[in-house]
Amino acid sequence: MGKTAYVFPGQGSQYPGMGKELTENFRIAREVFEEADDALGWKVSKLCYEGPDEELKLTSNTQPAILATSYAVLKVLASETGIRPDYLAGHSLGEYSALVAAGVFGFADMLRTVRMRGTFMQEAVPVGVGAMAAILGAESAVVTEICNEAAQGEIVVPANYNSPGQIVIAGHAEAVRRAIEIAKNRGFRKALLLPVSVPSHCTLMAPAAERLATVLEKITAAPFSIPIVTNVEGTPNSDSDRVKKLLVEQLSSPVLWDASVIKMVDLGVTLFVEIGPGKVLSGLVKRIDKTVVTKNIEDLAGIKAFVQEVL
Repeated sequence: MGKTAYVFPGQGSQYPGMGKELTENFRIAREVFEEADDALGWKVSKLCYEGPDEELKLTSNTQPAILATSYAVLKVLASETGIRPDYLAGHSLGEYSALVAAGVFGFADMLRTVRMRGTFMQEAVPVGVGAMAAILGAESAVVTEICNEAAQGEIVVPANYNSPGQIVIAGHAEAVRRAIEIAKNRGFRKALLLPVSVPSHCTLMAPAAERLATVLEKITAAPFSIPIVTNVEGTPNSDSDRVKKLLVEQLSSPVLWDASVIKMVDLGVTLFVEIGPGKVLSGLVKRIDKTVVTKNIEDLAGIKAFVQEVL
């Protein structure tokens, strides 16, 4: 029997209506959203179920909304199957969902933390000053070269190593635009700006990282029940003393998703279950290793299909 990893999505996977069907069918999901509303002091549940999309897309709203939805799915899955994964991982914001799943941090604490994380990120770089872009089809060394050439005294760096041939860059808006032009001139036609308001995972996030560190200082990290393969290192961590430092570093360091998945496969993972809204990570995992099985679970149909397979 191969091992199982639960993986949790990050920003960009949100959509109005997420979590609604689960709360209509499972009391445990309703309880998760009630706890989320209480922890935040506003109805994140309503935003998840109904939108509007513009409000759901605001970074400080997106982060707690995705965390709440992912945790609701996780709780339903745990109550219906009793399965315990061997490893956990999350893409950027998803790492917070993984930490709640591993029992390191409480759900309410993390909701408030990611709400602030989103605000800090937005305030670190005024809208329009930073940007992110995807460069498809280029090797990592080539993307680094393109960024170095485009920088011209500004910041532009690889921010997400998502899968072979899918690297996201981040930095100053003008430098990112220059990188897109350079990439296209080198024959990488699929270089495109992403519809985000914050240049995540680059050094422009340093002020946000400092503010995040002061928030995390006040929260106690409990022992891990399951190891997490971290974004910053791409290797499993089970040391609670290192968690906060890694989360602070994560804000201004690239997400090593490609390396994280390869590491889990090396450790014997054959089944990746994406827990939460969307199918983004399932697609990336398949691109990284075609031999593994992927499932994404976000609604009643996904739960039912998975339960039938495993029980």
